[in-house]
Amino acid sequence: MKLDELIEYLKYKDLINFKNVEISGISYNSQTTKNGDIFICLVGEHADGHLYAQDAISHGAVALLVEHKVEGVNVPQIQVSSTRLQIADIADRFYSSPSKGINLIGVTGTNGKTTVTHLIQKIIEENSQKCALIGTLGYKLSSTSEYRNAKHTTPQAPELQATLRMIKDIEKIDNVVMEVSSHALEQNRVGGCRFNGAVFTNLTQDHLDYHITMDNYFKAKALLFQRLQEGCFAVINIDDEYGDKFLSEVPDGVNKLTYGIKKDADVMAKDVNFSLNGAEFTLAYADKIYPVNLHMNGMFSVYNVLAAITSAIAMGIDINIALKALQNVHGVAGRFEVVNKKPLVIVDYAHTPDGLENVLKAAREITPENGKLICLFGCGGDRDATKRPKMGAIAQKLADKIIITSDNPRSENPQQIITDIIAGLKSVDPEIVTVEPDRGQAISMLKNIAENNDVVVIAGKGHEDYQILADRTIHFDDREEARKVFAGSVI
Repeated sequence: MKLDELIEYLKYKDLINFKNVEISGISYNSQTTKNGDIFICLVGEHADGHLYAQDAISHGAVALLVEHKVEGVNVPQIQVSSTRLQIADIADRFYSSPSKGINLIGVTGTNGKTTVTHLIQKIIEENSQKCALIGTLGYKLSSTSEYRNAKHTTPQAPELQATLRMIKDIEKIDNVVMEVSSHALEQNRVGGCRFNGAVFTNLTQDHLDYHITMDNYFKAKALLFQRLQEGCFAVINIDDEYGDKFLSEVPDGVNKLTYGIKKDADVMAKDVNFSLNGAEFTLAYADKIYPVNLHMNGMFSVYNVLAAITSAIAMGIDINIALKALQNVHGVAGRFEVVNKKPLVIVDYAHTPDGLENVLKAAREITPENGKLICLFGCGGDRDATKRPKMGAIAQKLADKIIITSDNPRSENPQQIITDIIAGLKSVDPEIVTVEPDRGQAISMLKNIAENNDVVVIAGKGHEDYQILADRTIHFDDREEARKVFAGSVI
């Protein structure tokens, strides 16, 4: 693609050294720049891409997208107000707007995004259509295919647009369901994407190290709904504290559908019950009721299923097809995943106060009267520190015993993170509270703490198979560690 064609619709301030060169790719990392790339000088939290422009040129970049002129280079420079926001415009144009021809559904919220996207994918496939998925675990072209890696919950714009183009043209898939993070919306990584539908799960404290306030966090999430066009659909959890606010952000002409359990909603779950086998409830929609039996557990699973079913209704999929798909689902990797039966050991990604509370409440529902609920968890380093004491208080309130350990400490001292968690405890009775900074050792201790009738929740990392330390990243998988500890137990 010629440079003038690439920037035809771009809002730019100035053209410097303009030559109509051929552009064969987009890069924003000078080390991976290839011949013919336009290099985007991103200005981020930790680095300024303008400082690496010369290096990118030495690797083959033939043009730059800049916020200010880079001195001493002779390649064309397109000056814009924000490279961070306008990289999406470049990517969308370069890949010829792939989302225009796709039924693209975005799912956003603090918790539940991964599960809801997987459930929607299952429903669409049950409806005899292909559906790809993009999210935390990578991207996959069908519910039965392997994941391919992704660096973020929502990839940066060039990778995202390239993936969408591949999905549409090479794989011939016309449906894509995608997790959309607040960072991706704030940083415009999904700029250029034409969403046919948007789903809101819930909004609770997370990422305040980045967004600072809950209002900023809400505003970032709301962007997904504000950009919907007439004829699209919005699915909202009306029980959530922010449900009505999200509903008010949806433009006129967009089909709005709500779901819930407590408040009056378009799609409702009633008479919810839990057992070791899963959840069951009555689904109420349009003056009709449907019995639902799930292999998944916990009230959060009921909400996730409601989000998926409501999305199916919005897409015109028969509700019985949706129910058939969901009643065969046994869950998502690292989300309330059972890795041992006696004791019942559950691994979950819960890493926020609300997430931990939901998982522990769900686990309590299936804890035998003569059993204890044990929670092992930590908090991530270099992230919102204010949630640490809150998570400590929640764990102590809902579990009979807690083991506090490391999560991904990153550059922080693990002991300081643990101290922050302990600040939320009412007491540190050693009969109830155990502290072990080494996560592997902490999980090993469960062998001597948990009895056959107990329920153990190992929270925080879920599907992750690594641990990020100050000086390195190591292989570490909670599920593997737990299976080793309880090898020989009833699984």
